[in-house]
Amino acid sequence: MRDHGAAPVHVTGGGLAGSEAAWQLAERGWRVVLHEMRPVRQTPAHQTDRLAELVCSNTFKSTETSNAHGLLKAEMRLLGSMVLTAADEARVPGGSALTVDRDVFSAVITSRIQGHPLIEVVREETTSLASPTIVATGPLTSEALAEAIRGRTGSDALSFYDAIAPIVAWDSIDHDVVFRASRYGKETMEGAGAEGAYMNCPMTREEYEAFLDAIAVADQYQAKAFDEVPYFEGCMPIEVMAQRGRETLRFGPMKPVGLEDPRTGRRPWAVVQLRQEDRAGAMWNLVGFQTRLRIAEQQRVFRMIPGLASAEFLRWGQIHRNAYLNAPACLTSHLSLRDDPMVLFAGQLTGVEGYTESTATGLVAALNLDRLLGGLAPSVPPPTTMIGALYRHLREADPRHFQPMNANFGLVEGLGTEVRDKKRKKELMAERALADLAAWRDQLHAPLGAAS
Repeated sequence: MRDHGAAPVHVTGGGLAGSEAAWQLAERGWRVVLHEMRPVRQTPAHQTDRLAELVCSNTFKSTETSNAHGLLKAEMRLLGSMVLTAADEARVPGGSALTVDRDVFSAVITSRIQGHPLIEVVREETTSLASPTIVATGPLTSEALAEAIRGRTGSDALSFYDAIAPIVAWDSIDHDVVFRASRYGKETMEGAGAEGAYMNCPMTREEYEAFLDAIAVADQYQAKAFDEVPYFEGCMPIEVMAQRGRETLRFGPMKPVGLEDPRTGRRPWAVVQLRQEDRAGAMWNLVGFQTRLRIAEQQRVFRMIPGLASAEFLRWGQIHRNAYLNAPACLTSHLSLRDDPMVLFAGQLTGVEGYTESTATGLVAALNLDRLLGGLAPSVPPPTTMIGALYRHLREADPRHFQPMNANFGLVEGLGTEVRDKKRKKELMAERALADLAAWRDQLHAPLGAAS
């Protein structure tokens, strides 16, 4: 039995991750103070003072376990996610997607949190880092708290501008078209002899001109007021660069200088370079291709790139305002401060993208803070699970190029055997993931969640 006279545990941020974390800690017997600055201080994105308000889409994406987001939700259900239970109560027809009525959803969570006897909701802006605590303030973290976080993690650890290029799966690239090389042979793959560090998609002049024409007419997202960001020269959207002139991209991210196609012995007219995103080489980033094109347009236009006609996109490009930590550079493996394991971070602030991903980190943060408060070592799921794969990425990604990541099968530990049928491969990975997650949960003595 917990000592309810002891100092409470603090959770900062009443979004999805913070609400999940507060609930999980309270259910394990800890007194929790959940700090939410609304309505004392509003954000440009929120319209109500309710907890877990969804400010964009009303869908948690697929429920099918052969889909990365579906598998992630199935794992969270095994861990007893309160947010997914609330989503079930607020669900509206949406096919295989978990689509919810936004108002009902946030009302259910607000009622549940405020009605819990061990949770106190305090409406105030948090400006410092207490311990023990979970910080889950999301991409609109207040300036005062951001300054406190920056003071503990370093001046370069917190970003406020997010320019993300698409990522494609290695096994969906046409390797008969692309070639491996680095500009002037200056960079090589570690442990790969003289091989270049980049995969290169060569374009002829005709292919380049057609690509420019396609970008020129492609539909773009129009930024909301809270999402407006300045376009820095180093993070210019590909479509904005294309508007500056027909040669701009050829002298920018698509410059072919220093690259020779070994099959022709000639320099291509233009080149799209792919950079390895993970240690296993399963994910490859389109260098310099940050964009505001709509997803359907990204599919259409970017599959015009030679070698990517059948590409599987693991992450879409985007540009928006976003506060997030360079997790591999400044956080521990369980996403805490390096100088205090009981100051944990969760949600989009850690460098994950998406509702489900954010909630999952709140859940795991609560499990780990519970363990730490009980004198046990923190633990994260194995990388054969979707949750564990996300945590591994946040720990092992290259801090020089770190950008937020959503759940995808490219993150998950491979099967070790070749399975050519992609759907069957994902099914096998999902079966293994759920079994491994259940075993990890049982080791932690976590309560069994509702069946999915």
